[in-house]
Amino acid sequence: MTARAADRARYDRATAHLDAPVAIVDLEAFDANADDLVRRAGGKPIRVASKSVRCRALLERALARDGFAGVMSFTLAESLWLARSGFEDVLLAYPSADRAGYAELAADPKLASAVTVMVDDPAQLDLVDAARDGGREVVRVCLELDTSLRLLGGRVRVGARRSPLHSPADVAGLARAVARRPGFEVVGIMAYEGHVAGVGDAVAGRPFRSRAVRLMQAAARRELAERRAAVVRAVRAVVPGLEFVNGGGTGSVQHTAAEDAVTEIAAGSGLYVPRLFDNYTSFRGRPAALFAQPVVRRPGVGSVTVLGGGYPASGAAGADRLPVPYLPEGLRYDPQEGAGEVQTPLLGSPADDLLIGDKVWFRHAKAGELCERFDALHLVEGDAVTATVPTYRGEGHTFL
Repeated sequence: MTARAADRARYDRATAHLDAPVAIVDLEAFDANADDLVRRAGGKPIRVASKSVRCRALLERALARDGFAGVMSFTLAESLWLARSGFEDVLLAYPSADRAGYAELAADPKLASAVTVMVDDPAQLDLVDAARDGGREVVRVCLELDTSLRLLGGRVRVGARRSPLHSPADVAGLARAVARRPGFEVVGIMAYEGHVAGVGDAVAGRPFRSRAVRLMQAAARRELAERRAAVVRAVRAVVPGLEFVNGGGTGSVQHTAAEDAVTEIAAGSGLYVPRLFDNYTSFRGRPAALFAQPVVRRPGVGSVTVLGGGYPASGAAGADRLPVPYLPEGLRYDPQEGAGEVQTPLLGSPADDLLIGDKVWFRHAKAGELCERFDALHLVEGDAVTATVPTYRGEGHTFL
């Protein structure tokens, strides 16, 4: 029996009392992945990206381990909810236009001390001030650096279109603007190198593309390390008490941690290890989060149909955004139908051994987005479900 077949047997036994669709997290794999992130971070604390987890119980499990500290959130409403729930260090990774949320933040000392908001434009400060509604608490601010690699005088750009702050002068200039403005305090810098941390460099069957990605990423790491250090020096000249410099992501943990200027690493997907993180030379994780759909039809030889399963991930549309049939091994989509909202045909010889009601296990393309489809995660240890915990959705929250 292969390791994957053994896992399938365990998951089927553990969830035999549960009807599919069902989502699980294998705690042994989750904990092993957490340990590997800590190892790669080389002593620098890891801030857990909540977007990739979306379950309070599992955020707490990660943060209870040595090497993890703080949460990186994705909306202001989520940030405030986490802070009210007892999370004491929440960094909002994206600018917000949530006026009601800013009013709440500026009026509550506990929230204002726990939540740091992201800024890359003075207009965002204007929005916060306009939303204060009498609240006088100092708002903690993090400045985001654009990490994109610019070539040929800026005519070629590699990386996500995020912050407009690219140079040390850009970031230091905004730091000075914040420092002059009552009601705000610069406490951190963030720089997410998504073109390094979130792009696999060992794509199966595409050796030339993989080689090109590795060359690009090596150049990007060198350029960013030098520029980030210069940014931190420039900002510390304005804000000597800067508390943190956050960088990285699951795919670049060890590279980012090696930079002296960086004080903490952001990571989250590496806990669940969705399918998009299979194509890296820098690490090998264990799939920890899976979902199962039930077989509801047997249309013919070498074919079964499962209920639902069409859960595409965000990003540029493509086959890599679809969940992948994982267990039993050897199933694939019908190219004429793909993954459907209500039903999904699957092809392959393993289909002939599946009965009506059997589970087919899938891996989602991205980590936390799976939790927008399920209100609970069943936590598996060995061949038993030892706990069932709500996702954000299960607690009544869909923040995006």
